[in-house]
Amino acid sequence: MIVVMKAGSPEAEISRLTEEFVSWGLTPEKIVGQHKVVIGLVGETVSLDPLQIQEVSSWIEQVLRVEQPFKRASRTYRHGEASEVAVPTPDKTVYFGEHHPIVVVAGPCSVENEDMIIETAERVKAAGAQFLRGGAFKPRTSPYAFQGHGESALGLLAAARHATGLGIITEVMDAADLDAIADVADVIQIGARNMQNFSLLKKVGAQDKPVLLKRGMAATIEDWLMAAEYILAAGNSNVILCERGIRTFDRQFARNTLDLSAIPVLRSLTHLPIMIDPSHGTGRAEYVPAMAMAAIAAGTDSLMIEVHPNPKKALSDGPQSLTPDRFDQLMQELAVIGTPLGRWTKQPAIV
Repeated sequence: MIVVMKAGSPEAEISRLTEEFVSWGLTPEKIVGQHKVVIGLVGETVSLDPLQIQEVSSWIEQVLRVEQPFKRASRTYRHGEASEVAVPTPDKTVYFGEHHPIVVVAGPCSVENEDMIIETAERVKAAGAQFLRGGAFKPRTSPYAFQGHGESALGLLAAARHATGLGIITEVMDAADLDAIADVADVIQIGARNMQNFSLLKKVGAQDKPVLLKRGMAATIEDWLMAAEYILAAGNSNVILCERGIRTFDRQFARNTLDLSAIPVLRSLTHLPIMIDPSHGTGRAEYVPAMAMAAIAAGTDSLMIEVHPNPKKALSDGPQSLTPDRFDQLMQELAVIGTPLGRWTKQPAIV
């Protein structure tokens, strides 16, 4: 349930109402919108009458029920307004959200060695990416596949961050590694295989770093938003949703089916920022540019692109990785789509 305050409501009245709702056994959450303040009421609200609540204060404009099971993630919870996730990086604060330029995240599937990760970071930074992605801990289908270098790779990501000023996004698989990852990462990623690892979701929700939540390979949109709800309910409001392809019956030509229809669906259901990962979504480097451009046209807030200096020798996900030269070209192609939509910031010239 949400309580929409009238424009110009006094702060003292908002505080008084907050205390009143706490006395009812509810957990009120103040949400400051562009024009109005909304108080979200979390708790047992089924028996509450919205009309009676409205009589508590003349400054209350409207009381609405949030019908979806994902309460905090619901767009209704913010009275229809989009949220933004602000991420401080060494260079600047980067904003994820539908009213901001598209954020590009790029880098290899796995951190392999220092020269490779710094070279890749420098190239994607020069092309206009704002974040470096790279796996230190890798969930793999086979126990015999490369699992990542673990904690030592975090030091290499830190070196790349220092050398380039890029923000870092990397995945956590185990709550035991969360503190070490949070020391390096600017955004903590929950991968598709852990989307419904609820104990891990609660842990990342209890810390302050923004969280990138990837959609599970067989997850419905409601499953996905309920997973986000776990993070939000634990206290972390900075969640970005990442569509990375779902598993369907046709896997002959593409690794997954990239569900771009999720963009308008999510936009209607949730206030959270949206990212698209066409690399995992297709599994084929030759399909990535077309799907990245389509994602911008459909309204994504961010893109995650895998880039490797030598994809044929990559220790993981080489077939879906672009070379740095192809990524340079792609960034110019994306500008053609993003600029007329008002979603593209002019990128540095490629030398």
